[in-house]
Amino acid sequence: MAYKLKTNSAAKKRFKIRPSGKVKHKQRGVRHNAGAKSEKQKRHLRGTTDLVLRDEKKVKELFPYAR
Repeated sequence: MAYKLKTNSAAKKRFKIRPSGKVKHKQRGVRHNAGAKSEKQKRHLRGTTDLVLRDEKKVKELFPYAR
């Protein structure tokens, strides 16, 4: 009987694997001290982006059943 591997719980809350295989994440720097940041900076931090390749490899190890 083969054991199932567990997905890292912290990673599944923070990252999603796109159908293309890239890792999607919310941008950093948005959570607090919003008053000190310019409107332009906050506007550009909205939404999601893809991880860079070197970090993507590390995150994919935490998702054993990702494509």
